[in-house]
Amino acid sequence: MLLDDCVKEFLFECQIRQYTKKTVKGYRNCLEFFVNYLKEYQHLTDIEQVKEYHLKAFFAYQIKRKRKESYLNGLIKVFRAFWKYLIQENYVSDNPVLKVSWMKEPKTVIKTFSDEEVKRMLKLYSENGYMNIRNKAIMAMLFDTGIRCFELCCLPNFAIKDNYITIYGKGKKERQVGKSPYLSKILMKYERTKKYFFEFKNVKYNNYFLSRTGRPLTVEAIERIVKIAGQKAKVSKTIRCSPHTCRHWFAQKQLEDGIDVYSLSRLMGHENIKITQRYLEGLRDSQIVSKSIKTSPLMNL
Repeated sequence: MLLDDCVKEFLFECQIRQYTKKTVKGYRNCLEFFVNYLKEYQHLTDIEQVKEYHLKAFFAYQIKRKRKESYLNGLIKVFRAFWKYLIQENYVSDNPVLKVSWMKEPKTVIKTFSDEEVKRMLKLYSENGYMNIRNKAIMAMLFDTGIRCFELCCLPNFAIKDNYITIYGKGKKERQVGKSPYLSKILMKYERTKKYFFEFKNVKYNNYFLSRTGRPLTVEAIERIVKIAGQKAKVSKTIRCSPHTCRHWFAQKQLEDGIDVYSLSRLMGHENIKITQRYLEGLRDSQIVSKSIKTSPLMNL
């Protein structure tokens, strides 16, 4: 079977399974790049011709291009899903990807905002006008719930409850996060302002956060809001001002304040607790020492 046909069929399968557009796009980019490599450098056209040697040669080629280990592991993940589908459809009988080892990624400490930087970013937006109040509510929700950017864009009105928020995450998995009094107050003002702003406009969407024209917000729009807030709040240039960094701050702050890793994993919507444990490495020694005093075995006898 032709390589191009295999990729097209696999991408159709991903769409049928209702993977997000971002996931499908990522799969397409990885597989098309791989197929082009096989054609140009290995002179292959059929999936049956691809063996362990060709995969390892491809990864050696990527290493020469100085690709990071995390990027290479992302490719392996895509290839494993691709070959798993091919075997299920009986297009191939062997899975050569299983013979390619995962790359050892260097341990990096996750850096995030300081508490003072978060305070300055939240104070930036005034409480006058729909756009300002909406942006303030977005910043507060990112910091107070650890919600992902695409989850926030897709958040429906009915997800906001009295004391919790239902988040619809990856793979259509639902989780609930607490709605603090601080966040509740800001959201109450936003909802009131939103109601009056769109009172005489025909809003066709049920998204909780809307643009000025009543359309759902894009990931790029949320990223721009956070980036501008970071610039105006004079956040350290060593910190990347993004929605995901807000999520990092939420995770590390929860750990600093005493939540257990398992509970945090549930709040973050992680599939594996090992992902959550990475945030522990970002805690400073002084924070860990302070926590150890509070949990002193002798002081709690």
